[in-house]
Amino acid sequence: MTIRHVLRNAADKLQGVGIADPLVDASLLLSHVTGISPLMLRADSFSELPGEQLAAFERLLDRRLDHEPLQYILGTVEFMDVSLAVSPDALIPRYDTEILCEEALRRARRDMRVLDLCTGTGAIALTIKKHADCQVFASDISEKALQLAQKNAKSNALAVTFRQGDLLSPFAGEAFDMIVSNPPYISDADMLTLSPEVLREPHLALEGGTDGLSFYRRIVAAAPHHLTPGGWLLFEIGCDQGAAVSALMEKDFTEIQVVKDLNDLDRVVLGKKKG
Repeated sequence: MTIRHVLRNAADKLQGVGIADPLVDASLLLSHVTGISPLMLRADSFSELPGEQLAAFERLLDRRLDHEPLQYILGTVEFMDVSLAVSPDALIPRYDTEILCEEALRRARRDMRVLDLCTGTGAIALTIKKHADCQVFASDISEKALQLAQKNAKSNALAVTFRQGDLLSPFAGEAFDMIVSNPPYISDADMLTLSPEVLREPHLALEGGTDGLSFYRRIVAAAPHHLTPGGWLLFEIGCDQGAAVSALMEKDFTEIQVVKDLNDLDRVVLGKKKG
């Protein structure tokens, strides 16, 4: 079978089960098997695909047809300029989260102590460490997620201190100049509407309680006790949560801002500790 034939058949199958970008997914899967870029695969589309590569591709295609996230199948994602291993033990990093990293880096200063809560793959912590001369700490309640984050820190040669525990509990008595977090923020009602792919990700990293604000309430209440005067608190939020999270921060924070993403949707809320 030619590459062209293989890609067309795979795209038809993927489209049939509701995959949004079937040809893109098929090309990425075949590129993963062959080591040839998707662009070059199309340029060489009339070449025959060796039988062993076809068999390997079909095994991966079956996983995608079962709505396993493409990133889990490929095993890695690029986040800003950090290469991250991914697995079902942690949420898949999204481009939207780069907005949170950019806002954190704008406020980062030399030797700041920065804490990333709910670190997952370590995407936020590692990006900040790579681009700012800061001491970076990170926590997650999931031992498996932390093992993945530590693996990513090692592979990128970035020194981040990881601790396991529930939000700020591993940092009793410690203070930071900045706390960042992409916490679980999907409401109970919205959990019922998620795609099959998203539902394959760890629910621990998705479920934000009845209204999606449970973790924001807890972090906003605890953060002032762990922030230096004038320290920053930054959150990623759901696109309809800007006003609610801002209101939670009004008691103890000033200079509260809602930052939009590239689709003009609310994506980050940030504020500075009063006093």
